Amino acid sequence: MLTLRRQYTVVRPQYSEDTFAEDHEKVSRLHKTPLDHVKEYSTCNSKRAKNVALSLLPIIGWMRIYRIREWLLGDVVSGISTGLVAIMQGLAFSLLASLPPSYGLFTAFFPVLTYFFLGTSRHISVGSFPVLSLMVGAVVTRLVPEDGPSANITAFENLTLDEKRVVVASSLTFLMGIFQLAMGLLQVGFIVVYLSDTLVSGFTTAAAVHILVSQLKFVLGLEVPGISGPLSIIYTLEKNFVQISSTNICDLVMSIIIMVVVFIVKELNDRYKARLPVPIPIEVVMTIIACGVSYGFNFEERFGVEIVGKMVSGYESPIAPSVEVFQEGAVEAFPIAIVGFAVAFSVAKVYSIKHDYTIDGNQELIAFGVSNMFGATFRSFAASTALSRSAVQESSGGRTQIAGLISALMAMIVTLALGFLLEPLPRSVLGALVIVNLKGMLMQFREIPYLWKRDKTECVVWLGTCISAIFLGLDLGLAVGLGIELLTVVFRTQFPRCSVLGNISGTDLYRDRKDYVDLYEPQGVKIFRIPSPIFFANIDFFKDKLIEAVGFNPLRVLRKRNKALRKIRALLQNRDVDSTEKGLEDLFPHMTSESHTNEMNLPSDLKDLPLKICWRSAELPSNISVPRVDIHSLILDFSAVSFLDISALKGLKTMLKEFIHVDVDVYIASCDPYIQEKLHSCMFFDEEIQTSMFFPTIHDTMLHVLEKHNGVDKGLVYKPTHEKRKENLPDYELSGKLKVNQYRRCLPSSSPFFGSHEPPAPSGDSVQGFKVVAERWCERLWINKNTRAHL
Repeated sequence: MLTLRRQYTVVRPQYSEDTFAEDHEKVSRLHKTPLDHVKEYSTCNSKRAKNVALSLLPIIGWMRIYRIREWLLGDVVSGISTGLVAIMQGLAFSLLASLPPSYGLFTAFFPVLTYFFLGTSRHISVGSFPVLSLMVGAVVTRLVPEDGPSANITAFENLTLDEKRVVVASSLTFLMGIFQLAMGLLQVGFIVVYLSDTLVSGFTTAAAVHILVSQLKFVLGLEVPGISGPLSIIYTLEKNFVQISSTNICDLVMSIIIMVVVFIVKELNDRYKARLPVPIPIEVVMTIIACGVSYGFNFEERFGVEIVGKMVSGYESPIAPSVEVFQEGAVEAFPIAIVGFAVAFSVAKVYSIKHDYTIDGNQELIAFGVSNMFGATFRSFAASTALSRSAVQESSGGRTQIAGLISALMAMIVTLALGFLLEPLPRSVLGALVIVNLKGMLMQFREIPYLWKRDKTECVVWLGTCISAIFLGLDLGLAVGLGIELLTVVFRTQFPRCSVLGNISGTDLYRDRKDYVDLYEPQGVKIFRIPSPIFFANIDFFKDKLIEAVGFNPLRVLRKRNKALRKIRALLQNRDVDSTEKGLEDLFPHMTSESHTNEMNLPSDLKDLPLKICWRSAELPSNISVPRVDIHSLILDFSAVSFLDISALKGLKTMLKEFIHVDVDVYIASCDPYIQEKLHSCMFFDEEIQTSMFFPTIHDTMLHVLEKHNGVDKGLVYKPTHEKRKENLPDYELSGKLKVNQYRRCLPSSSPFFGSHEPPAPSGDSVQGFKVVAERWCERLWINKNTRAHL
């Protein structure tokens, strides 16, 4: 069914870039130099000071618009719900960091305090994140292994195993905060854009696999030392399966029950979230029940169940980070900082879009950097956010970070007053809670078939990141995944899909000729689209694709033509008439003053040759072969070219000249003004490559080409008028060998050499009659003596 579409008509002159510049004055803009930017950044006034204060303390902005009556109750309810989840997750995730559970409560308290003042997101819940906890735990177990000597670090003197691990975790977290703060101050928050959603998905899925394997020892009640480094997951599985016969049945049964119940209730929360005022805090309920059962039946002594044990009561004095740990863990701290920020920023962006407010990536880096540094001095470990915990805070009515502050206060209450109640909690329960919360990340495996069907390159990034992170470790896996992702970008720009365009009939639109049926392609014209930036790595690829599109190599054609000219010179010098049978009737007289030094690669040198060949229609002698050039105009569509580097500029100039030297007119359409300015500044233009080659659109270029070749009406390559007139010219034969025909085939009818008179006809078909006519034409065309003798 045809749809009636609105039509429009635009009447305007046909433009080239030169004529467009003549008709439309361009505004002259002064571009700021780096020094100008430094001066502007260093300028201080009251307005700038106010903006800086609002930027560094976002709390001022949202506190001024806080609606106490409408928002306070929701923040309180949300804070209580989030606090319960944060406490349970803090206890569970501290096991991933190879730390005593009580230190997870520190991470749920101290970082939240500083983020309350410095963070720009109003909905994320700051605290422990399983992936970061696992990455921190890898460094902790490397420097302080359970079954071997600790690293030679001065700060470890006279400390217990747990105290050494706390020093490592807090120092690594402090260094992570330094990296984040430095990136925020240097305004490099854009770095997160290099971590695509596909890469983050593959990475977090691999982290979920690591977390699952690391928690098996708690669920099964086995004593398996922590292992870090490449292939650590395989070694950990090996140690678990070697001891599988020693599984603690009580731990296993309790873990299965916890996981089943929590999983079912979470599914119900998701299904009926519209009807529930707040999600059911099933983790808290099951933790309380498990504590009571464990304490009442004395699981520790009767069944050998490992429990949380002594909880730290109150807060300890701040400690200074260890510089030696900085040196040992710097390589791991940087990816931890990147991953922590990337996860938090992606979650914050989701909620900022949903609730219509802005977040600042650089300020988020500063906020998390300060929060991690502040928390590390009080023995907390790496903080970011967790999607599940943030979802609870947002869905339960939280509007601002007041909800986060209340959740931190709840963690403080547990630490100061209620911590002892958690001492009989079996660690297998915490392990089960960790595993059941991995559902969202493990379900990301479903993305593989989706990506494979829609974008195989993205699927390769996902699989490469996930597999490398699983087997090489999270830090190396992230580096490998980032490398794969950048390689895909390089390959997409280095080997893009070039295309030859045609005109959609009746429009000024041009599309790939392979994709449409009713395309109009004028004879002798090629439109080549370049769909990516041109730089040093892909200029040769574009040249090869262009040669493939036009069907000939201009440099090879030029060399063949120059070889042919050598042979023609020899024929003229030797006056070998017999060898030129069917050979020279397409040569027309022309004197030239061109001077070239390179015989093969430069334009054909005709300075000592009285005849210039019309290569497209010439019938050369049988012993002379020149590749055919079927086009007279080449249009390059630069609409998708965003930049050119110096190497590409040189290569482009050489390529254009090669086509010009074989009599192909080259035009560039839709070139970005910035690129044109760069071409001028780099001295791109000369006698052969001129600004008149540039046109604002493909259609302007096509109109110019067709007008130049008299094909505007028919859309065909122009056929010279003399092609029609040649029918009246007689054919003569010289000694039965040389067929001389159409004396002025290559000259237009308006040539000043002929005027409007037809050539005189000879009195007969004799050789003498032909010579008379030839002599008259030679005099009229000023052909030199050697040529007359040859004829």
